[in-house]
Amino acid sequence: MKRRADRVADTLTIGGLAKAAGVNVETIRYYQRRGLLSEPERPPGGIRRYGAADIGRLTFVKTAQRLGFSLDEVAELLRLEDGTHCEEASALAEHKLADVRKKIEGLQRIEQVLDEMVHRCHTERGNITCPLIASLHEGLSEVGNPRE
Repeated sequence: MKRRADRVADTLTIGGLAKAAGVNVETIRYYQRRGLLSEPERPPGGIRRYGAADIGRLTFVKTAQRLGFSLDEVAELLRLEDGTHCEEASALAEHKLADVRKKIEGLQRIEQVLDEMVHRCHTERGNITCPLIASLHEGLSEVGNPRE
């Protein structure tokens, strides 16, 4: 069975493209302004039409974003998509992987601290200051700088 993108010859309006790719029309326009998606010529008296290649391009962008790539990084990957720049693309992915691992480590530290705070809230009862609120007022060196 053919994919929907394979059956589409430049017949889609921007609304049809948005629906087929699962994005908003404004997202398409934004990607066009950013140079991530080309804007087809408008025929005299007609409307612009999009096709399977445009769906594929949007799929590429959205998939890369779900993997954590910024739009600038997506633009760089698109520049490398001719297949002859695999080493450069791999280097971008390795850098992204290192970033993801760093974020995971930070989230694990946050999880530990929150777990400890919740535990203290459940065990320290009576006429005392809430341990969670008190800790937030004091600041936490265990979590690191929240702006990292």
